[in-house]
Amino acid sequence: MTRLFGTDGVRGIANQELTPDLAFRLGWAGARVLAGACKHKATILVGQDARISCGMLESALVAGICSAGADALVAGVVPTPAIAYLTRKYTCDAGVMISASHNSYEFNGIKFFSESGHKLPDETEDRIEALIGRYPEEATDRPTGDLVGRRLERKQAARDYAEHLKRRMGVDLSGLRIGLDCANGACAAIAPGLFADLGAEVFAIGVEPDGININAGCGSLHPDKLRQLVRRENCDLGIGFDGDADRMLAVDEHGELVDGDVAMAIIARDMKQKGHLKDDTLVVTVMSNLGLDLMARSNGIRIVKTKVGDRYVLEEMLRHGYTVGGEQSGHIILLEHATTGDGLLSALRLLRALCDSGQRLSEARRVMHVLPQVQRSARIPNGNKQAALQDAEICSRIAAIEQELAGRGRVLVRASGTEPIIRVMLEGEDISKIGPLADALTDLITSRFGT
Repeated sequence: MTRLFGTDGVRGIANQELTPDLAFRLGWAGARVLAGACKHKATILVGQDARISCGMLESALVAGICSAGADALVAGVVPTPAIAYLTRKYTCDAGVMISASHNSYEFNGIKFFSESGHKLPDETEDRIEALIGRYPEEATDRPTGDLVGRRLERKQAARDYAEHLKRRMGVDLSGLRIGLDCANGACAAIAPGLFADLGAEVFAIGVEPDGININAGCGSLHPDKLRQLVRRENCDLGIGFDGDADRMLAVDEHGELVDGDVAMAIIARDMKQKGHLKDDTLVVTVMSNLGLDLMARSNGIRIVKTKVGDRYVLEEMLRHGYTVGGEQSGHIILLEHATTGDGLLSALRLLRALCDSGQRLSEARRVMHVLPQVQRSARIPNGNKQAALQDAEICSRIAAIEQELAGRGRVLVRASGTEPIIRVMLEGEDISKIGPLADALTDLITSRFGT
């Protein structure tokens, strides 16, 4: 049986895979597991992004929470990292975010945070999943009367989060022209005001969510509109967020993209120079560009690598107390300031490094030479993923490509933890060579295991 929880909560097509029935059971079981030991009436914070299915799923999720006897404190549309922070600020017993992050609008997801604002470990998710599997037999002793949970609202939640960011990572942006692309998502209502309050002249797009335009040709996954905005308005730089604002990518004044690897290189070097980089170590995933390793070596920084997924980066950081880590996609974790990836916080930290150095982003990015890298996706049913990764013909093709690259590049093939996709990544010195190789490998995977 396929595990219900993926690498980032429970995710699927809303009302088909992620149904209101499942959302109810997740709320009920999550409240039972996460608040079961409370001697008081537990409170669980609930947030959502801007996609059309959030209202439907929130209603079901809140009903499940209240059915288990916990109060649901509803924050409305807020970034995912806001839930991680506000769960602690409001002294809630757990937090839940309804979002499919960077996925298109028909998808949605539900992910839990502990009372400390951290994503749940696998064993806790397994307990929730096991309890769902025993529903409704385990639901015979539901609370009644005044023991039933209540739905409460915290309308100032987004504002509280924005004020926290200004206090935690305030930087004087006076004189800067900054372009923002908020992906028609969770930060659309607060990001422009946040950067303007810090002194910047802000030019914002992706700030008109209608439920179905989240991540649609905009945001960190689709930076072309941000590039055009930066050039058109003569901005000093641009920042693009994804649908739930837990990741960010930047664009320099020339419209050139700066991904998460380069942003981490700039931030890590700045932190090392200031003595804030714990053990001079940066934590990244196996997807990070080889150029990051070369940058680290020349700047006296040690690289620690984990498997793909910001939760694994965070686990490694928590294990050793490292202060910065993240992913090429723009998930950056600043452990001194947050318990999860935070796009707005990361953008402010990048801006602080630029302001303190006096460099423009086009200058600062030279700290790292990015090796050509191509990524492809083969759409594969979830049930076929492991068979594809173990297939003899596919494994043989991967080995042949690695031999052809002769140590001057690499191949990484992995199953997505959030989508029915096998991801193919090739890296090497010659993009005209690695592109066709990636295409051919992706076509092989699709032909053998795709729908």
